Amino acid sequence: LVYQEETLTYAQTHENVDRIAAFMNAQGLAPGDRVAIAMRNFPEWMQCYWATVASGLTVVGMNAWWVEDEMNYALNDSSPKLLIADEERLTRFESIRSQHPSLPVVGVRTRDRDWVTPFGSVLQSPARMPELAIDPDADACIFYTSGTTGRPKGAQLTHRGCVSNVWSMLFSAGLQRILGIQKGLINADDEPPIGCALVTTPLFHVTANNCAAQGTTLGGGKLVHMYKWEAGEALKLIEREHITAVSGVPVMAREIISHPDFAKTDTSSLMTLGGGGAQLQPDLVGNIDQQVATARPNTGYGMTETCGIITSISGDHFVDKPASCGPAMPAYESKIVNPDTGEEMPEGEPGELWVRGAHVIRGYLNREEATAETIIDGWLRTGDMARKDEDDFLYIVDRIKDMVLRGGENIYCAEVESAIFDHDDVAECTVFGVPDDRLGEEVGIAVFLKPGAAATADTLREHCATQLAKFKVPRYFWFVEEALPRNASGKFLKRELRESLDISNAH
Repeated sequence: LVYQEETLTYAQTHENVDRIAAFMNAQGLAPGDRVAIAMRNFPEWMQCYWATVASGLTVVGMNAWWVEDEMNYALNDSSPKLLIADEERLTRFESIRSQHPSLPVVGVRTRDRDWVTPFGSVLQSPARMPELAIDPDADACIFYTSGTTGRPKGAQLTHRGCVSNVWSMLFSAGLQRILGIQKGLINADDEPPIGCALVTTPLFHVTANNCAAQGTTLGGGKLVHMYKWEAGEALKLIEREHITAVSGVPVMAREIISHPDFAKTDTSSLMTLGGGGAQLQPDLVGNIDQQVATARPNTGYGMTETCGIITSISGDHFVDKPASCGPAMPAYESKIVNPDTGEEMPEGEPGELWVRGAHVIRGYLNREEATAETIIDGWLRTGDMARKDEDDFLYIVDRIKDMVLRGGENIYCAEVESAIFDHDDVAECTVFGVPDDRLGEEVGIAVFLKPGAAATADTLREHCATQLAKFKVPRYFWFVEEALPRNASGKFLKRELRESLDISNAH
């Protein structure tokens, strides 16, 4: 584990994990009890996570961006027996502490408080992991969904689901190695390099925790944490730590390859660059493949509700099918259905993606109705519109709720966004529906231009018209002065953005 100038070896980490587990055991915590972790990506996050799940306890991943009310909601919802938090989160917790008077608290990198046990004191416990058997179908962790609308739901990720996700990650990596050997790009006798992952997204989500951290650790690799995302700092770490894999939300890959320091930074250790959480636009796939000499583009599509990935695609497959998110992993059954009738759709026709397999969560905590609506006979309704091609590669065309319905025509926001992103002046954009008395909805788009760019609504409309049918070309453009708002997992907050925009200021 590497964080700024700090380094922890596997041996040191194992010892610390044993000590944390012994502390929890001494507090009377027993399998089934929950431990809430509320902090940014400090090395202590992973140590506390490992100690908790290895003790048969359940991690509650607290969103580090939550304000007091949101934190209070999750604590009431999950009823943890211990809270582990850093200084920023403890400061917020202080104002609601009276509502949780019996909750023990451990402080990480915090100032002294008489009601907080310092993390250093926890590490004075004997290095002894309790002996116990763990039910593979018990909750390993509760991660809250993004919560872009309404209160977030606590997804119950099981040990079996988390382990299944790691095997899917390893399958995907192994497949790419086999293809590389077959093409003569990799010598079969050479040992693959030990992985080194730059952890760019929050550890309270499956992308960083279940995919980057767990997959890398199983291979004996190195995890490099950042205090916060900054492309220039990421480039320094890639060179200094010989990073092999960078995975985050797509905008991070864009910022890396477009950064002024990119050309003068040694990125030769990189083997993969990409991300998830949103579609990698086709132009970005090509740019990664062309501009990073040693790295291949990759992406995975998944959800909190599947403990990580559903699909994966990289290398030549991705370059050949840049709009695809890849085939479903072998552990899944998948089908495309009419969201209204549940009937399977013909090949190539869009419908809602349903998946079934060991990865699927046990349910939503305290939400029986939501669980019953989302998981039907073991099938998870993803809520994403998708289609399959003749090779069984999946294409996510949009979230069902984000689809614009204009005069009876379905317009998939991701398709319009991909067209806009193909314009050199565009740094960020997001598409959404704007109410219209005549057509029901019109296409609106918020655009953040690159520094010094001069694109106008008319030039972008002309650009879109070369790639999209006329009815898909946005009617309303808003040019914003700052980067678009995102939630903690890096996804654009479309509802919040739409409500902040004045129709009279549209172009």
